[in-house]
Amino acid sequence: MKSPAYGQPKACVIGWPVAHSRSPLIHRFWLERLKIEGSYELAAVAPTDLPAFVHDLTRQGFAGANVTLPHKQKAFELCDVTTPTAVCLKAVNTLWIEAGKLCGDNTDAAAFMGALDQDAPGWDINSRKAVVIGAGGAARAIVYALKLRGMKRIFLINRTRQRAAELASDFGAPIEVVDFPDLLGVLAGVNLLINATSLGMRGQPPLAIDLALLPPDAVVSDIVYVPLETAVIRAAKARGLQAVSGVGMLLHQAVPGFERWFGMKPCVTPELRGVVEADIAAAP
Repeated sequence: MKSPAYGQPKACVIGWPVAHSRSPLIHRFWLERLKIEGSYELAAVAPTDLPAFVHDLTRQGFAGANVTLPHKQKAFELCDVTTPTAVCLKAVNTLWIEAGKLCGDNTDAAAFMGALDQDAPGWDINSRKAVVIGAGGAARAIVYALKLRGMKRIFLINRTRQRAAELASDFGAPIEVVDFPDLLGVLAGVNLLINATSLGMRGQPPLAIDLALLPPDAVVSDIVYVPLETAVIRAAKARGLQAVSGVGMLLHQAVPGFERWFGMKPCVTPELRGVVEADIAAAP
């Protein structure tokens, strides 16, 4: 948040690599629309340099920072204060300085819910069963969010069963681990199908899954946003299902940090989505 100590408020996104990040585009859009005299920068920080960088944020003039791969778990460990959500997820993606202490939060769970609520309103009216594919950091945030929203059964599927079992053990019921070959057996009656892996991302193989068994009111979500429309999203649209791409989660995760650093809560608008989608589409 703006203060005399910082002059014009300044924030950044920390990653390695980080040049691909759309965070500057998002935050600079809001700074311009809200007429705030602040700045948002890229910070390419190697893993070995992360402790020194985050503990030196104030001296560098930063009010805080976003954190992206591969630093989210290490940044959590470096924080003096963390939110209950960050503790549950064991990772942070948002840093700020408060009373001289490095504070951290994880906004991914709330962002996933925000994207679903905005892009598929009413998705949770009859929430009974969800399938989450993946067991990494994003899947962890999504499972946490679904459990908070009262999803009755969550089937977790991952190529490595042990990793899925560890995640399920951390959160307990209503999470059930299912082997990938048995995926089709649980799709009938599923209200929400989520790809929380990198499958389908540009340069990665697609997620091969037949959506024929999903009920007509099912929602299909994919956290991948490059390309804008993955094979899973195309297949969902072809079946007439509600489809939620990863762009919404990308946009919503940025809101809390911006509010903390710059003092105003921004909105995820169609105009902002259009700007980000055009940038993604134009990328080589």
